[in-house]
Amino acid sequence: MITDGFLYLGVLLGLAACIVFVSQRGRSRFFRYVPGFVLMYLGTAALNTAGLFGESDSVESTGGSVQDALLPAMILLLLFKCNIRQIVKLGPKLLLTYAVTALSIVAGFVVAFLFLHGALDDGASKALGALAASWTGGSANMVAVQGVVHAPENVFGYALIVDTVIYSLWLLVMFGSVGFSERFNRWTKAKTASFAQQETADEEDRMDLTSLMTLIGFSLFVSAAATWVGGQLPEVGDVINATTWTILIVSILGLVIAVTPFAKTAGSSELAMIMLYLIIGIIASGSDFSSLTDAPLYLLVGVVVMVVHAGVMVVYAKLTRTELFSLAVASTANIGGVASAPVVASAYNRQLVPVGVLFALIGAFAGTFLGLTTVQILSVI
Repeated sequence: MITDGFLYLGVLLGLAACIVFVSQRGRSRFFRYVPGFVLMYLGTAALNTAGLFGESDSVESTGGSVQDALLPAMILLLLFKCNIRQIVKLGPKLLLTYAVTALSIVAGFVVAFLFLHGALDDGASKALGALAASWTGGSANMVAVQGVVHAPENVFGYALIVDTVIYSLWLLVMFGSVGFSERFNRWTKAKTASFAQQETADEEDRMDLTSLMTLIGFSLFVSAAATWVGGQLPEVGDVINATTWTILIVSILGLVIAVTPFAKTAGSSELAMIMLYLIIGIIASGSDFSSLTDAPLYLLVGVVVMVVHAGVMVVYAKLTRTELFSLAVASTANIGGVASAPVVASAYNRQLVPVGVLFALIGAFAGTFLGLTTVQILSVI
């Protein structure tokens, strides 16, 4: 059992290195359909389930500190090659995709409660409403709704278990969807040319020690500065906090840099991918597959919600010819929030990173309202 933070970090980096080496050098078609991000998530979660990572202040503080430092830096680097004009062209359709995604989650809770409410505890509608707030906004929204409706503590505890388990599994599904996105887009007849052309543009500079050192130093400095500034700015309600401010600052700065010569510095994508692998490892190290045996009835509710959510998204995509990466980012922004949406967006296409941030911020405002609305609907049922 690993309780030392540095050893914990070393194991994650070593696992990431092995996965990248095998996936890049191997000739198996397996890696065309199962991206390295998925293997990183599965491998780390499996190690945690087996008990390799112990609960200690050293491990928790190291993982939390590294993730807090690298997430803003990664978002900044990914935005270096982002053409905001391509995103603006998508306009209203992106907002419609987000709205359909969020409402499908609420609909999923209604369907699940219709079939299973007779077997659930008293106060389940309140706890599930708080869970709906989390899955359409974030943890802060969940706490805000709980503070209003006061769900029974034991039932709310079940909701927390479902939130952790389903979120972990759904994040895995979103990473895995990268592997079959092309086939899905062909099925929906989605148009993806505008993003594809920008994504395949070659970097004009040559990657060397100077470019790498410049990018590492600059991105981490900006991350530290943005984190400090974000901590000084006032919180707005329960959803706009220091983390939200930090992500906003680096996102705006990244979009500004994207139109300057500095954005041509070679190595930004490669360095961002290194950070991405480590962040995914840290997230996955908190996943424990053994918790699937806890609160099985409430886990079934969560599964039903996800099935309805996925079904509505697939139908919507077919009818509107929507590409899979927009659906995946919108879904992750709802269920995972501001910390997860840019990560999934970067796994698909770096052009979607600001879209992921935008979706997550909308959810930060709308999640509490949608959660309270869900409580009212379930109470009537």
